[in-house]
Amino acid sequence: MPSLGADMESGQLVEWLVKPGDAVHKGDIVAVVETQKGAIDIEIFEEGTVAELCVKEGETVPVGSLLAQIAASGATLTPAVPQAEPAAPAAVPAAPPVQAAAQPVPARPQSGRVKISPAARQLAARIGLDPEQIQGTGVAGAVTFADVELARAAGAKPAPAPARHTGFDPGEMRTAIAAAMSRSKREIPHYYLSSTVDMTAALDWLAAYNARRPPDERMLAAVLLMKATALALVKVPQFNGFWRDGTFRPGQGIHLGWAIALRGGGLVAPAIHDVDRLPLPELMEKLRDLIARARSGGLRSSELMDPTITLTSLGERGADAVTGVIYPPQVAILGFGRIGLRPWVADGQVAARSLVQVSLAADHRASDGHSGGLLLSAIDQLLQEPARL
Repeated sequence: MPSLGADMESGQLVEWLVKPGDAVHKGDIVAVVETQKGAIDIEIFEEGTVAELCVKEGETVPVGSLLAQIAASGATLTPAVPQAEPAAPAAVPAAPPVQAAAQPVPARPQSGRVKISPAARQLAARIGLDPEQIQGTGVAGAVTFADVELARAAGAKPAPAPARHTGFDPGEMRTAIAAAMSRSKREIPHYYLSSTVDMTAALDWLAAYNARRPPDERMLAAVLLMKATALALVKVPQFNGFWRDGTFRPGQGIHLGWAIALRGGGLVAPAIHDVDRLPLPELMEKLRDLIARARSGGLRSSELMDPTITLTSLGERGADAVTGVIYPPQVAILGFGRIGLRPWVADGQVAARSLVQVSLAADHRASDGHSGGLLLSAIDQLLQEPARL
């Protein structure tokens, strides 16, 4: 059972999407787990064949418990030895491959669940088609995105979607958030910095960009804040990573956790990966998709396991400023308040400018105020040249 955040202690295995004998590849969704954040799609981080499913559907197990055993390609499917105690918390939902002799893998699952790519599965769910009724043309009969498109064009009738709980209990989520934040304030020596950033140039550039595009291709100011933060972290990497085992461990990539308020209450901060390398239009697409899936119950385990820093933005209707609490084991959180017109001295004159208050809460074990000031300054400078983002 993967740890999907500092506030997770256990999870319920709701549904297996594979069975023994199925081939699996890195990134495949193999199970659905119910947590206090809702239903999460669990990805596999190994290549091989499913040897054994160690947890039954409906069973609740602690973080670190073995969910499945995976045999490496060309290995015998050996049943797992029952565990007396759960394993230590791990970042993967399956045990490492075990080596042995080959076993044939069926070309298509016989359990009633077809192989289907993540993109094809999302499209089929969105338009209401049953993958079982779609002829797959991919490897081993897998249903591809193109197969779903062809089925829709051919007039395939939507089927009732399988029952799946995608909601969350606001009370349980609030309890989990409170526990994680209490732990953060007890264990992490926070320090706080803030800065005011002139967003006039960035918003002027954004308005000109959006004026040339249809509504579905326009961007929000949030993506400029995200990209500027990611590029600033390249320059000041002390805030991008984790405090583990008494030392700072840099993140493997800049994966920004974006705080999303859920309808009915609750908060989740899944990651967008490698933000520093994403063009702004692609980043906007990923942000839209992430928010939609967070609110409909379609987040993936990798999006909750590895945010290297969290960003929270209160948007146009929020407060002028926000000071966050670090989400362990991260070492920093950045807060962006409401962008609004305020008096500002520019070129020696007082003028109305679009300003935003940026705050940093950071872990004094991993950095200090000087480094924090450099990070805020870098974000400011990058936002003054939005065309270079």
